Amino acid sequence: MYKVKLLNNISPVAKEILTADKYELSENEEKPDALFVRASDLHHYDFNPEIKCIGRAGIGVNTIPLEECTKKGIVVFNTPGGNANGVKEQFLFGIGMASRDLLGGMNWVYSYDGSQGPVEQRMEKVKKQFAGPEYAGKTLGVIGTGNVGSKVANTALSLDMKVYAYDPYLSVNAAWKVSRHVFRVENVEDLYKHCDYITIHTPLTDETRDMINDKAIAMMQDGVRIINYARGEVVNEDAIIKALNSGKVARYVADFPTDRLVHTKNTVLTPHLGGTTVESESNCARMAAMEIDEYLNEGNIKNSVNLPEVSMERSGKARICCIHTNTPGMLTNIMPVFSAENINIENMTNKSRGNYAYSVFDVNTHVNQKSAEELEAIPGMIRVRVIQ
Repeated sequence: MYKVKLLNNISPVAKEILTADKYELSENEEKPDALFVRASDLHHYDFNPEIKCIGRAGIGVNTIPLEECTKKGIVVFNTPGGNANGVKEQFLFGIGMASRDLLGGMNWVYSYDGSQGPVEQRMEKVKKQFAGPEYAGKTLGVIGTGNVGSKVANTALSLDMKVYAYDPYLSVNAAWKVSRHVFRVENVEDLYKHCDYITIHTPLTDETRDMINDKAIAMMQDGVRIINYARGEVVNEDAIIKALNSGKVARYVADFPTDRLVHTKNTVLTPHLGGTTVESESNCARMAAMEIDEYLNEGNIKNSVNLPEVSMERSGKARICCIHTNTPGMLTNIMPVFSAENINIENMTNKSRGNYAYSVFDVNTHVNQKSAEELEAIPGMIRVRVIQ
């Protein structure tokens, strides 16, 4: 039975996958085989040697030390697309708030004390101060057209907007999701120069951190309106505050409030609600649970952010799963161990990702501890798992 430690409140649907006959789920497990996480920061977590994988119910993994996990042979999963519809629907809220001062208008309504007459009459005299542009006919720039950005781009077309999109890492599968009516730009500078609204849907990486900075904002149109439902750190805080105060940016809508932004004019901030719908949380929990289950029981890897994707149908009596460095000669060093123990390989696969690789062998016999230890002793071998 595998032990899974729950680091956050997880949707009950996860238990439909991680069933009680195969898994023990607990918030207090000291030596878990897997971690199930939604929002906890693991950068200072003491990973016990038994941890084989981490299931992140969500897309962002900036709270997980990926390089440390990889060096320890811990596979990290996320759930791309699980909350895409929830974030897309929040974009509809965001672009409305970016256009007219709806927040200011609502604050006026709920704080009005009636001293200047009935609210029904007084509102007609003050409503102009909350006016703003319609977004129909305007140009929207979408940075990042993955699971969320593709939905946002297509939705904006139905709002009668002209849509520019920029994504240097666009996959073939993602490209199929984007309407042919979306104008794709090769350089993000072209998007900055031509768009009335800009919405960001990229992961937080070394390349995207502070991508919206002084230089980027200077290229944008005066009065541009920016929506950030990606990660707070994608937008440089000093730069956006300066641009809001000067009027270069007319409004900044974001899901990542900070003490400074809360006290900056023309911001509309929500408390990280993008994926906070019943459906999104269920989708992400189900996906993460399936990824954990498939890896622990079958050795297959899907939607990992630190190791290659590997899926192979089971054959033979045992499966040997090896995480190792992506260096020449690894397979050559592995084969003599099999030969010495008269282990015949019925099927195998090997995939690499950067400096690391994952090899899976289906063999014709049960594998003893001695064989596993000999594999673990090979230079460059990080972790060996035997699934009987």
